Amino acid sequence: MNLHDSPGYLISNTGRKLSHLLTRVYQPHGITSEQWSLLHLLCQEVGLTQRELGMKADKDPANTTRILDQLERKGLVERRHNPLDRRSFKLHPTESGRSLNKLLTPVEQEFAASLTEGISEDDLSVFYAVMAAINKNADRHSGT
Repeated sequence: MNLHDSPGYLISNTGRKLSHLLTRVYQPHGITSEQWSLLHLLCQEVGLTQRELGMKADKDPANTTRILDQLERKGLVERRHNPLDRRSFKLHPTESGRSLNKLLTPVEQEFAASLTEGISEDDLSVFYAVMAAINKNADRHSGT
């Protein structure tokens, strides 16, 4: 098999390129793509626990904690005591976090549109279905 025909290679190579591009998109705003993804999720679903957020973002607990600590230090997220479970916190975006989310959402949408430029809706539908199937297979192989 030609390396460039390998799904793993193509996905990994594309992911690396996207990571570099996203760094350039978010860096002027003082945030990383990892931080943006958690902040954006929290702005959509205020009051998630750290565990819930990590599951939704498909991040392990250590990475979730690290990213949330960074967001909290930047004043974009705050942890509030969970009245139902003293051992956990509910996560809330601050006013600054909501403002940054509002500013970056159209930037992210424009970036996503630029990536799919020239690709038909039918091809995109197939792409999303195939990527979901590959992701599911990867989860099955990794035991998650």
